[in-house]
Amino acid sequence: MRLSRTSPRPLVLLLALVALLAAVLGVLVFADPGQSAPSAGELRDRIERQRQEETRLSGTAGRLQRVEERATKAADAAQRRLDDAQAELDGSRGRLESTTRELREARADLVRLRKKLERSREVLADVLRSRYLADPPDLVDVVIEAKGFDDLLERVEFLRRVQNHDTKTVAAVRNARTKAAADEQRLTRLRRAHERQTAEAEQQRDGIATMAAGLQQRKAEATRAASARRMALRDTRAGRQNAERELSRLVAAERKRAQEFSAPASAAPRGGGQQGTGGWAIPWAIVQCESGGVNHRPNSAGASGYYQFIPQTWQALGGSTPHAYQASRAEQDRMARKLWAGGAGAGNWDCAAMVGISG
Repeated sequence: MRLSRTSPRPLVLLLALVALLAAVLGVLVFADPGQSAPSAGELRDRIERQRQEETRLSGTAGRLQRVEERATKAADAAQRRLDDAQAELDGSRGRLESTTRELREARADLVRLRKKLERSREVLADVLRSRYLADPPDLVDVVIEAKGFDDLLERVEFLRRVQNHDTKTVAAVRNARTKAAADEQRLTRLRRAHERQTAEAEQQRDGIATMAAGLQQRKAEATRAASARRMALRDTRAGRQNAERELSRLVAAERKRAQEFSAPASAAPRGGGQQGTGGWAIPWAIVQCESGGVNHRPNSAGASGYYQFIPQTWQALGGSTPHAYQASRAEQDRMARKLWAGGAGAGNWDCAAMVGISG
């Protein structure tokens, strides 16, 4: 039976007022001061967007973590090479220092032997000069002064040894000086070689150090980027979890209100089969939220009737009138049951989600 909006029945008007009061209370309970509370649909959209963002950030964080791991391995390998190069440089410097020390000692020995050779030459010259100026020994005097044949041989051998010793001393000093000069040349060449090796090792160490520093910087940048992505992922996940908790609270509250909105037997409209809860083609909680059980004229969006059909949906379902409110209650019930489709079409009513009913 069609109900006129100009003269609504008292019971229907009372139910409409109750529905309006419940809606206002719901808004007051869930509204954030200074900001309207998000609806369940908005929360689901937010959760879905945050999940997509989590997926994107997870992929990015995973890639950055792999980049960080590769950069860490490269930096560690470069550091090992740098340590090896430093050890080689330290060894070269040690050999150079040892060679330099030996070269200094060889040069000191050479100076000492040169001085000794000069002194030996001076002594030998003095001996030769004194022998040249002195009278040669008389063989008869040597024989007479000798105390026997053995003493004579010893005296002759002594004179010969003195002469040979002077000559050998000069030769030995000369040979030692020559050897010291050869050692100086050898050590000089060795020192130059060690200097070249040390310079090459130092150049290689510096090159590896530059490379290692670059890899360490790359590792630090990768670590910062990965850390930033992990923090963003953590914040996004926390926001999504908060939204899910808020949605759970909202759905629980809407379900509680839906239970409170169950239509009493007296709320069933006249003229229409007993379909759905309280005689409606769809659950009464949805009807209560949509129209309050009143056959409304079109609103600003064009929705009208008990079930708030918009003209396009009404015509698509095969409605016989331009607007739903112009048809009989029976026809509106029939179209509502068709659109409801046993609950699969619950998403066609926004209030279904609001009261916690889904297909």
